[in-house]
Amino acid sequence: MRDKPFRSVLKTISWRLTGTVDTIVIAYLITHELKWALSIGAIEVFTKLILYYFHERIWDRINIGRIKPPDYQI
Repeated sequence: MRDKPFRSVLKTISWRLTGTVDTIVIAYLITHELKWALSIGAIEVFTKLILYYFHERIWDRINIGRIKPPDYQI
């Protein structure tokens, strides 16, 4: 069973929010500048949203570790 693209979009957004907060915190700890930390987080969120979406769609086509559902049910 394959995920629909919309599910991949939702997973992409939820993961990016988590990752972006992490990036902002790390950038702030390194730079001690909130402006820089937010700027880095803003750039990172867009690039990684796109990368993750395509990564997710590629993995949806790979059957490693998946169990094929039965073709019929009684």
